[in-house]
Amino acid sequence: MSTPQTGIFALGTASHAYLEFDLRASADGRALVSAVAGLREPRTTMGGVNLVAGFRPELWSRVAPAEDVPPGVEGFNRPLVGSDGYGMPATQHDAVLWLSGSAYDVVFYVARGAIATLGSVAVIVEETSSWAYQHDRDLTGFIDGTENPTLFDAPEVALIPDGEPGAGGSILLLQKWIHDVREWESQPVARQEQVIGRAKPDSVELEDRPADSHVARTDQDEFGKIFRRNMPYGTVTEHGTMFVGFSADQRRLGTMLESMAGITDGVRDALTFFTRPVTGAYYVVPSIPAIRRYLSS
Repeated sequence: MSTPQTGIFALGTASHAYLEFDLRASADGRALVSAVAGLREPRTTMGGVNLVAGFRPELWSRVAPAEDVPPGVEGFNRPLVGSDGYGMPATQHDAVLWLSGSAYDVVFYVARGAIATLGSVAVIVEETSSWAYQHDRDLTGFIDGTENPTLFDAPEVALIPDGEPGAGGSILLLQKWIHDVREWESQPVARQEQVIGRAKPDSVELEDRPADSHVARTDQDEFGKIFRRNMPYGTVTEHGTMFVGFSADQRRLGTMLESMAGITDGVRDALTFFTRPVTGAYYVVPSIPAIRRYLSS
């Protein structure tokens, strides 16, 4: 298999930063890809920090040769609007760097260096810091990632197979979801469990899960498996979840969002009454060989 960016699968990191960039008017897409390729080690780590780099699908398709471009992948270029007017915003940018490490000081240091290195070709437009919470829970208090594949199976889910254009790469959906903390925490645990579709203490799926529960609206047996690396973000008074979803097939991600918004059948995910996305972007995360093409450009 073509070598992927290994940070996709680097579980156990406690601190994260997501840096999204737009191309400067004076630069072109190739210059941006080359600058990202020059960030020393997108293949492993930088000073103990994992680095995963991705690009706006349209930018990557203009720059890369056909064998490195997964066909039909598009940016999050239009808001997603459900039948009742509920919306998911489109905030597509040109590139993303996802940094993760054992502590935030090293993530902070590497992030500053990366922003400085890219400064001549791109401007940072979105920055979010994240951290682990109670081992594996999100800020709703529920365990996150229960349906995630094991690390043994994750590459098959997340990576484009050998022999296909873009092999070894992945499609990333990145969204920042802000929680209505007061409203959520005012709900009794039994109601929260109905919204999620799982028991809160141990994440066991409810036998009588409602049709509008989050589990039902994002059923991976129906829409296809994805590999999630979600993390909490924010402050004590305003916080939420960074959705970080990888897939070999963009359609799996897109149909899940459509289901959550109620576009498919008018049934909106109950969780969306307590949390809303404030960003939304898709990125092609190329394989290491695909990025290395630009090291001497």
